[in-house]
Amino acid sequence: MATCVGTCSDIPAKCKKPKARDIAEDLVGDDKTTGDGARPFPGFDPKSIEAYIIKDPEALTVNLARSLEQVGKAASAWLAPRESGEKVDRIADPMTDLVKTLSKVTEYWMADPRRSFEAQTHLMTSVMGMWSRSLEKVSGLEASAGSPPAAEPPRDKRFADPDWVANPFFDMLRQAYLVLSDWAEKMVTRTDGLDEHTRHKAAFYVRQITDALSPSNFIATNPQLYRETVAANGANLVNGMRMLAEDILSGNGELRLRQSDTSKFAIGENIALTPGKVLAQSDICQIIQYDATTETVLKRPLLICPPWINKFYVLDLNPQKSFIKWAVDQGHTVFVISWVNPDERHAAKDWESYAREGIGFALDTISQATGETDVNAVGYCVGGTLLAATLALHAQEGDTRIRSATLFTTQVDFTHAGDLKVFVDEDQIAQIETRMREKGYLEGSSMALAFNMLRASDLIWPYFVNNYLKGVEPSAFDLLYWNADSTRMPSANHSFYLRNCYLENKLSRGEMQLAGKTLSLKDVTIPIYNLATREDHIAPAKSVFLGSSAFGGDVTFVLSGSGHIAGVVNPPDKRKYQFWTGGPPTGALDDWIAAAQETPGSWWPNWHDWVASLDGERVKARRTGGAMNSIEEAPGSYVRVRA
Repeated sequence: MATCVGTCSDIPAKCKKPKARDIAEDLVGDDKTTGDGARPFPGFDPKSIEAYIIKDPEALTVNLARSLEQVGKAASAWLAPRESGEKVDRIADPMTDLVKTLSKVTEYWMADPRRSFEAQTHLMTSVMGMWSRSLEKVSGLEASAGSPPAAEPPRDKRFADPDWVANPFFDMLRQAYLVLSDWAEKMVTRTDGLDEHTRHKAAFYVRQITDALSPSNFIATNPQLYRETVAANGANLVNGMRMLAEDILSGNGELRLRQSDTSKFAIGENIALTPGKVLAQSDICQIIQYDATTETVLKRPLLICPPWINKFYVLDLNPQKSFIKWAVDQGHTVFVISWVNPDERHAAKDWESYAREGIGFALDTISQATGETDVNAVGYCVGGTLLAATLALHAQEGDTRIRSATLFTTQVDFTHAGDLKVFVDEDQIAQIETRMREKGYLEGSSMALAFNMLRASDLIWPYFVNNYLKGVEPSAFDLLYWNADSTRMPSANHSFYLRNCYLENKLSRGEMQLAGKTLSLKDVTIPIYNLATREDHIAPAKSVFLGSSAFGGDVTFVLSGSGHIAGVVNPPDKRKYQFWTGGPPTGALDDWIAAAQETPGSWWPNWHDWVASLDGERVKARRTGGAMNSIEEAPGSYVRVRA
């Protein structure tokens, strides 16, 4: 290709600006070969290089300036509540804990020169192996027999683009990242002398850091992002920074990462649609009864106690996957507790308040609405933990209204409580309690961030890249809309939960104090249906399985496929996943699974058969509310309050 050497005034009329393809050929050779006939980038077509070359520098410059303007708006949205004193940054607390935790790992490897040399040797060996593989690939040579194999995790979605392998530059970045992240993780696992909690925290923090530093999260090191930015002349960054500013503004100075198009949903209009009425309300909850759809219903009503750290309508997202609607259609008279989204007025509401003014209040409402005293109860996640504690309290008080209990992904023994235990030790709880005393509650964004961090590679960074770097609005997804609809935590309630369950594990040990009584789950002798999900990262199946042995009566343990939400919200007509049933939940979980029977599809029919087997008597369908006057239509007003 000819090269211009004169000034613009010297360029003949027929002279044209170099095209992207011409530049690409200059980079790799007109005939795609070097002088000796070898390809410098084997398998890498020069046409693909065109996608990486800036075609309109002027448009790109303008869009970069516009995106910087949006960055300024984002910074202003972040600063405003801090300058006014409305918000105080507490980034120092988690950062201090991170540094303190990882310093213990560093101290171990640096304290002994031999160990330090071992760590460096392991890293350098891995890096040199990666480097030799890259050179061999660029040179068009087959990998030599002595070259260590590349570290490639199975089906890593971050590196799905073909150029992560085909392009030598991005291939080297990918391999370097995998080598370094693997080395960092091994430094934690091979550190001796760490207590289990510190090791757990160190591994969690290292994973957060490596997830954040993945080359897939940056424009210059992500082939797809780079190509799209060049193709759009940076317009994607303008859209992305605009959304960033909007998300910080909507979070009142905190980044409220959008995971779904929230404009497409409205509670009671196209989500949480099962017909029913709010029959009663207390300071902390509303009680909803749903309209019958069958001519006869089971004599025992069904009470659902959902978690208060999320909203109940995860069980009523839409008619096609609503557990509530499905249960109504099977002939259950369904009542649901809809917890309040608390504020400073609820600071002193503790576990006894939630047991008395929540579950106890719901049982009184059911009796008044139906005339029935015997009830089947369901508890989901922490709602199930509260239900279990309330059952132990009722056993001591002689309250026998709840005749069976179903627990969805519920922990009563927190020995194996998973990554959430990372956030729970005396120092961190003290910090949370100090923060809660200021307002009387914990902000919903704090819990939302904690849950998202458990699966940062799925729930944080893909949305960061898609929203703010690609500039693409997220699609409408009801489950992610629900996930973003966070709730606050009352100070007394949350402190009790963290200390008694996660920190001291008092419920399973028979040491929890509630209403002046020492609770023992061995006093709970009613039938229990205990559901775990195999891929649960919030209530691990091993933890739920272990908790089965804490009860004093018969426990039917069932294991569902998938995770904390999808494993529960799995309607039969979808024919997704599977579940396992077997003998008593004793011994090790793996042994139980090995001997269990696997059934494809949803566990919902299995649960209904279990409930009906306890008392299958049916009566004429009940009118919603009976003699009670309803307050409002379902799903009520409490669930509409946003944090």
